[in-house]
Amino acid sequence: MRQTHKIPELIDPHALHTSNGQEAWRVLGIMAEFAIATERLRGIRPAVSVFGSARIAPGHPYYEKTKRIARLLSDAGFAVISGGGPGLMHAANEGAYDGASPAIGLNILLPFEQGGNEHQDISYDFRYFFTRKMMFVRFASAYVILPGGFGTLDELSEVLTLVQTGKSRRIPVILVGGDFWRGLLAWMEEKLVGEGMIGAQDMALMQVIEEPEAIVEAIFRFYENRGFVPTREEREKMLNL
Repeated sequence: MRQTHKIPELIDPHALHTSNGQEAWRVLGIMAEFAIATERLRGIRPAVSVFGSARIAPGHPYYEKTKRIARLLSDAGFAVISGGGPGLMHAANEGAYDGASPAIGLNILLPFEQGGNEHQDISYDFRYFFTRKMMFVRFASAYVILPGGFGTLDELSEVLTLVQTGKSRRIPVILVGGDFWRGLLAWMEEKLVGEGMIGAQDMALMQVIEEPEAIVEAIFRFYENRGFVPTREEREKMLNL
């Protein structure tokens, strides 16, 4: 086999002899973020993660629907997890905060957005997106996804990928706002399924439901024959996301 000496040339020689330990401390900070967030959220199940745009103001139909969904979920016994910020994240926290179960905000520290909203029973400020994303999945029994931008699409893709590949347990993934999602779903059918990028059965990993009451009912129906407590196999999957 032909030997190559190219790989060492790709390594920054200065990185091998740094004395300030910045990268090592960053790794420790990431580990601490995982540990503290896990401890903070322990015992909140069942929970539903709710996603949507940070740019939607109170009074908008999306805002009011999000608030209603969160209130019904909270009164039904679900902790409601949102990104903790403005817009539909605020609506989710506000609706849950007025309900019977905890309103949880997983805030991200960003230079161009305000801090977490005031409607949070439990909150945590994350520095790293990937740590925060893991917590959304790890503690959720369902995803409810309203119209949003890149961050919302990122969360949708994340959970679909984890479920499709078997890295996460199967949970309900509910899209709210059929008019908003119709074009994307049609593109998925035409391009992703049509060109063999995903299987036709993968489209069944998500469903569109409009009415808040029907969303709660669909989540209960999914779990009625198995309960909300993860099986041992599912717990192992969540520990190895």
